[in-house]
Amino acid sequence: MTEPGTVLITGPTRNLGRHVVLAMAARPDGRRPDLLLVGRAGRDLTAVAHEARARGASVHEIGCDLSSLADVRAAATTVRALLATGTVRPLRALVANAGTMSADTRRASPDGYEMTFAVNYLAHAQLIGDLLGSFTAPARVVLLGSNTYHANVWRKLLGVPEAEWADPVELARPATGERAPGMAASGVAYSNAKLAILYYAHELQRRAGTGINVSVFEPGWMPGTALGRGAPEALQAMSRALGRVPGVSTPRRSGPLLAAMALDDTWAHLREGAFVVKTKLTEVQPVAHDRDRERRLWEATTELLERAGASR
Repeated sequence: MTEPGTVLITGPTRNLGRHVVLAMAARPDGRRPDLLLVGRAGRDLTAVAHEARARGASVHEIGCDLSSLADVRAAATTVRALLATGTVRPLRALVANAGTMSADTRRASPDGYEMTFAVNYLAHAQLIGDLLGSFTAPARVVLLGSNTYHANVWRKLLGVPEAEWADPVELARPATGERAPGMAASGVAYSNAKLAILYYAHELQRRAGTGINVSVFEPGWMPGTALGRGAPEALQAMSRALGRVPGVSTPRRSGPLLAAMALDDTWAHLREGAFVVKTKLTEVQPVAHDRDRERRLWEATTELLERAGASR
């Protein structure tokens, strides 16, 4: 078994992220990693760090507003310093868990990008890019995916919109107009960001070298989580009720599964953007494999990140 080293987790304060942290912290001595928790500074971050330490983990809190690429770059600088000084063990895994679904696609991040695309995709592309040279092989990057990128029969019945791909520069541009786009537009933006993550995973693997394995985890549908906190209250209440149905995914059930993806030997072979739905290795739909789109996404991402850096 590879020494667990250090694991960085984004979005660690609530729901899935919190249960990933606690599952890792609860591992026995010799299998428990050091934890770098990258999330919004405040009471929630302090609380989950305290819980993890109570389980025996060595924890460092790194306050970061993931909607701000300047904050993300600063977080990466902090991580590199912790590694360079030996304050934490070698970086073995990064779990890109943080995510949001903005209820209004006109809403812009501090860098001027559509909020869902900025947090779910661009923030992690910035963070991973800044840390790519800081991993110690064998290492893993686990991205958080979603099956919403395509519509099957059940998603169509539930009105869950699939991705409507466009050039990434367009996907990053907030909507315009006086009237707020509806929830359908928010759903499309979310699905587009999740399709971008699949494309990014494939291209990242080509560029990361043999020592870093890239995979994507789908936790299953988790109704009632904070992801939909911008939705109408009636929809949120219905989602919370559905979350209590036996067999439906919950953060408590899926968190340990995501922790296993980052740490367990069972998943050490996963690479090239392998897609795991809870515990099942699953082939993605053909639309999720497109070399031209993947290359263009990489180019556009570089452009978008550089543009944000130049504006500071």
